Amino acid sequence: MLEGNAVRGLTQAAAQELAPHHITVNGYAPGIVDTPMWTYIDEQMHNLNGKPIGQNFKDMVSTIALGRCEVPADVAGVVSFLASDNADYVTGQTVIVDGGMQYR
Repeated sequence: MLEGNAVRGLTQAAAQELAPHHITVNGYAPGIVDTPMWTYIDEQMHNLNGKPIGQNFKDMVSTIALGRCEVPADVAGVVSFLASDNADYVTGQTVIVDGGMQYR
């Protein structure tokens, strides 16, 4: 959580600094994305707690309100929006892309 707060603070500070130049600054905070990184994390958690490989990943995905792990395209859609003209009045924001994981 500390890293997330640091990213949000940096995003907001940069947005304030660059706004006079008509530059927007935004961030995104993905949840559990089905990538090799999460396979590695699951293996490392197995080494720490002894749960079968894959179980830690399943346990974490079970906390997601939308009921599934996100895929890279879920994150790409948000990033694409933030980089588009449709978001030209959005600045200093960090969009959480986690399928509602934090709400459960």
